[in-house]
Amino acid sequence: MRSLIGMSFVCAFVLMVVPISYQWRWCRPEFVALLIIYWTLYAPQNFGLVAAWGVGLCQDLLELVPLGFNGLGILVIAYIVYMVHQRIRNYMIWHQSLWVFVLVGVYLLFSNWLGSFVGRTVDRPVFLLSAVLSALCWPFLVVLMSRLAVRFRLVQ
Repeated sequence: MRSLIGMSFVCAFVLMVVPISYQWRWCRPEFVALLIIYWTLYAPQNFGLVAAWGVGLCQDLLELVPLGFNGLGILVIAYIVYMVHQRIRNYMIWHQSLWVFVLVGVYLLFSNWLGSFVGRTVDRPVFLLSAVLSALCWPFLVVLMSRLAVRFRLVQ
């Protein structure tokens, strides 16, 4: 199970650094945040808050931002998901997508709030487009990861 978790984050980091034009940077889903939500929701016994914080620090190093920006934001959403994971798992997939929109939106708002302290500001709420696209990607991610877990006999 841990190898699947590690490989999924490697894929998310690769998708995060794929070059896109400057105008389209807001249209990239938050793949790392999606996987944090997924693993905290569906495998809380194998993926905890310390692991989420570590993944956030790796994302900080990859994006060359001050250490702790993404780590702290990801830790916040992982904590929220960890507290209500039993409730969210019982919802239908489209209702989970609404939760994902809110959680990724909180992460993006938190990241932009911290970025404003160092002069990295966004004057329009266009950054929330990434939260919408992440919510639209959620059903595909859940289906893909559940099929991988069944394929590699990781379901308990």
